[in-house]
Amino acid sequence: MHRIAEEDQIGYFAPRTWEFWRALMLCFCLFSIVGHWLEIPYCFLMDQFFGIVEDDYAVLSDPWYHPYWVYGFGAVAMTLLIEPLKEHFILSCRTLWGALVKSFACVVLIALAMELVIGLLVNQPDAAGEYPYWDNSQLPLNVLGQAWLVNDLFIGAVAMLYVWVLYPLICEGFMRLRPAVANGLFALLVAGFALCCAISYAQVIPEW
Repeated sequence: MHRIAEEDQIGYFAPRTWEFWRALMLCFCLFSIVGHWLEIPYCFLMDQFFGIVEDDYAVLSDPWYHPYWVYGFGAVAMTLLIEPLKEHFILSCRTLWGALVKSFACVVLIALAMELVIGLLVNQPDAAGEYPYWDNSQLPLNVLGQAWLVNDLFIGAVAMLYVWVLYPLICEGFMRLRPAVANGLFALLVAGFALCCAISYAQVIPEW
């Protein structure tokens, strides 16, 4: 089995290079679609354990090529925020396991803080005590009825998979190609994503 080495995990945060921005744009496109797929089993599990998913939730009926932009922006945010943090921990910790644990803890805390702050700003209960967007107050491990640690732990796990495995693989894959081939493949994948968006919204807009 291949052992993850320190040199396998650093050097991918290089914002002064075209290769970095190419990978970032590609990750935005790819994970806008892949994030949609990942939400389906997540919703199934959350409904099985906590019964919090409505039967008509859109993710269960949207076509597979429908982009979920929040996951594309999430990939961008993880690349810009968590990837340099990961590389810092790798260089400063004695072991890769230490860097992994610190990275995971930071992502969970960041996710919890963002969920809590956004909730306190836009999701305040009305006079009847009902929350307009989401209500975590009845769930175990909730924080002030807004953030939910179970969800934040899941976000942390996905973020670790992304910054430790998927993003480096994408970068390495393109680095192994000749520049012209890498750029051509990048253009083809972006065009495919644009086509998915065009077909998806051509179906959605008439319904509005």
